[in-house]
Formats: sequence, C-alpha cells, structure tokens
Amino acid sequence: MTTILDVEQTRTRLEEKGYRLTPQRQAVLETFLSNPDRHLSADDVYSLVKSTNPEIGVATVYRTLELFRELHIISEQDFGQGMSRYECASDDSHHHHIVCLSCGRVWEFSSATLERVERQLAKEHDFEVAGHNLQFYGYCKDCRLKAREHSTTTPARR
Repeated sequence: MTTILDVEQTRTRLEEKGYRLTPQRQAVLETFLSNPDRHLSADDVYSLVKSTNPEIGVATVYRTLELFRELHIISEQDFGQGMSRYECASDDSHHHHIVCLSCGRVWEFSSATLERVERQLAKEHDFEVAGHNLQFYGYCKDCRLKAREHSTTTPARR
C-alpha cells in the first residue's frame, strides 16, 4: 500500500481547511506513517503516541482521528471486532482485507480477478461503481496451528 500524504502534504491539506498541524496532530500522523502496514485501533494509536508524547490526552487522539478521517488522511475500517481500525489513506483504492477471527491480524491484498469482476458487474448492470469494501474472515496459519496443538495436549473431558 502506498500512502497518499506525507507530513508537508498533510500540513497543506489541514491549512486548506482552516486547521493547523499541531504537535499533537503531527504525533498522531507520524504514528501512522511509521506503521504503514498496521491497522491501528484508537487505543493502539493512543498507546503509541503516549509513549513518546506523555502529555497527550485520549480525547485529543480521538478528535484527531475523526479530523484525519474527514479529510481523507486516514481511512476507517470495521473488521467486526467491536472497534474501528484506521490506516493511512492510500492511492491503491482496490485493496482488500483478510482478517483472522482469532488473533485479529489483518492482511491487505489486491486482486486483478476482483477488479475484473467489478468491471463486469458494472457493465452487466449499467452501473457506475464508486467504491467497494471486501473483507474475508477466517483463521490464520499460526492460530490454526495453536488450536491444533491445544486440542492434542488437552485431555478429553469425561
């Protein structure tokens, strides 16, 4: 995934909308830029920012996440885990997610086959696709292995 913005581009985008890139906002932004392959929850962002900026409050982090989402600096995802996760906005508008239901890890992938299906559906239904969201849920290799190991080491109940 390629992020759309860096610090200076974000500063410009904020200023165009009448906002400043405060030190707190920059700390949140840098958390995303330094974790480009992670899908961070608000609590993840708060913990990471707090480790280098102990004065920042959780409300500031939440407000910054909302502002960044509104300005398309980050995107919000719901992976069915009871919380939103955030990632840098990307210029790859057709990436999808695989989510492990056990450990919660998220992987991104792109698929030329899915892009062809989108074009075919649009053509068949005379439909202009504005976007889509696709997520696959299941169990990763590590979690399946742990589950198998647990089932072979746990004695059967009688």
